[in-house]
Amino acid sequence: MIKAKHLDSTRSWIVWIASIIAYLIAVTQRTSFGVAGLEATDRFAASASILATFSVVQLIVYAGLQIPVGILVDKWGPRAMITGGAALMIIGQLLLAMADSVGAGLVGRFFVGAGDAMTFVSVIRLLPIWFSGYRIPMLTQATGMVGQLGQLLSLIPFVALLHLWGWSPAFLSLAALSVLAFMLSLILISNGPRGAVETTLPNPKARVLLSTAWREPGTRLGFWTHFTTQFTTNVFLLTWGYPFLVSGQGVSPATASALLSIFVIVAICAGPILGSAVARYPERRSSIAFMVIGALTLCWLIVILWPGRAPLWMLILLIISVALGGPASMIAFDFARTFNPPHIIGTATGVVNVGGFLAALVTVYVIGWLLDLQQKAAGPGAELYTLDTFRWAMSFQFVMVLGGVIGMVVTRNKARRQMALQGQYTPRTSGRFGRRNRIQ
Repeated sequence: MIKAKHLDSTRSWIVWIASIIAYLIAVTQRTSFGVAGLEATDRFAASASILATFSVVQLIVYAGLQIPVGILVDKWGPRAMITGGAALMIIGQLLLAMADSVGAGLVGRFFVGAGDAMTFVSVIRLLPIWFSGYRIPMLTQATGMVGQLGQLLSLIPFVALLHLWGWSPAFLSLAALSVLAFMLSLILISNGPRGAVETTLPNPKARVLLSTAWREPGTRLGFWTHFTTQFTTNVFLLTWGYPFLVSGQGVSPATASALLSIFVIVAICAGPILGSAVARYPERRSSIAFMVIGALTLCWLIVILWPGRAPLWMLILLIISVALGGPASMIAFDFARTFNPPHIIGTATGVVNVGGFLAALVTVYVIGWLLDLQQKAAGPGAELYTLDTFRWAMSFQFVMVLGGVIGMVVTRNKARRQMALQGQYTPRTSGRFGRRNRIQ
């Protein structure tokens, strides 16, 4: 086990700060293409489906690598994975800066997705190595919160560079940011205090790590929680939020960028609140997630059913509710941490992190396909992006929410039954709340 005297030390904070800078830069790379969607349409002469393919490729790579990355983090340590991820994102953004065809652009996004996939799981894996347990829920939220500042970098300076200098210089600037992440990670991040040893499996084969993590109902509960809370945020930020606001709701590009910046504000404000709530009331974690899911589903329903374009205040409420899904998705990783032994936390975190990105890639593609389908049905000369086409296309999100909620309910019940058998869970017996242990 990690020696207690090394936890919460100055060195711990240095490692964490360096790692969250790397994660902030990774989020900047991830969200950059979403705010460049209209420019990408012109540069690559792309339809909605082709534009969606850029995000889908990145998400497929990201989601597909989460479990392998989690296993490799448990075997090789977070430092190698974070530095390797930064190197891949350098390559990806350099390729994208030079791309003048769809194929070349997709190769660039492939590398960006691969590098991004190696970062978050590794950063989360560092927390139980360097910090004591009571700090971890707060630091998990803080990691997600600081990471969202990367979105602000893509919304303001990156968009400004894109409009002032054009495509190539803007994406070259992103490659330079990843060089910074690479150097900081190489110099400052460590897999653990010198002389400290973590408990590992005697023979940590990949299939053993994965099967052990997946058999735990808490891991699957984390997967479905992440699936349901995070995917709408990814769909909005990575591809369809900006076109939906500008072409569907008729707001100006400047207003759309300002509205998207609300995601950062919500992450900064809500992250510490949710982190504190999870640390203080761990038995209420799934209930908190359900409340966020209910709020964002209701707001989407109101906006889609609104006669005509929704007023600005309603769009603000929508974005606030969707943005809450980001901090709420961090609850999923707390399930992975508390329901699994230390030697497989990386693998379990990778399994959980697949959820939101798997749901997002399916939704991003289906929305693009529905937009193209409606344009073809309307006949030659019909507009691709209209309020009505967006209404039908964005409604697909309700299908994904329903599937995710069902998965959460089923796996939560299984986790409760397992805990009851182990004497760790007592059903409600009296009072308004009764007694709960670990989850609700």
